[in-house]
Amino acid sequence: MRLQTLQWAVLGVAIGLAAGVGGYTFIYARGASYMTNDPAACANCHIMGDHFDAWVKSSHRAVAVCNDCHTPPGLVGKYAAKASNGFWHSFAFTSGRFPDPLRIKPHNREITEQACRKFHQEIVEAIDARHQGAGQIGCIRCHLSVGHMR
Repeated sequence: MRLQTLQWAVLGVAIGLAAGVGGYTFIYARGASYMTNDPAACANCHIMGDHFDAWVKSSHRAVAVCNDCHTPPGLVGKYAAKASNGFWHSFAFTSGRFPDPLRIKPHNREITEQACRKFHQEIVEAIDARHQGAGQIGCIRCHLSVGHMR
């Protein structure tokens, strides 16, 4: 009986610690802001400041926010990407293991590529038609700094 009580106590402490650390981190890191569409949330991390400032100066500021280009369409896809990116960004920044300057990962690059193709569909179709047989030409390859002027 004592062993069972001890196990419950250990479980309770573990859950309490996880909730406490998670809650503190969520509050300290302004976790709720990441659930919004507000681009300023991306600038919560100091390393994103230059990217945010560059977006403010870009032509895309008038027509797109971060989520339009950096998350897939649909509620589930959007928040799944935000959760995954949030976890890995937090891990990288907490551990100090992130590239400086930041580099987009292949999966996120594909999300951005598809967003470009969606929003600029008529132009992309005309370009793709002209370059048939060459495979899909990547928008980001030539227009890397469009959303984040350098």
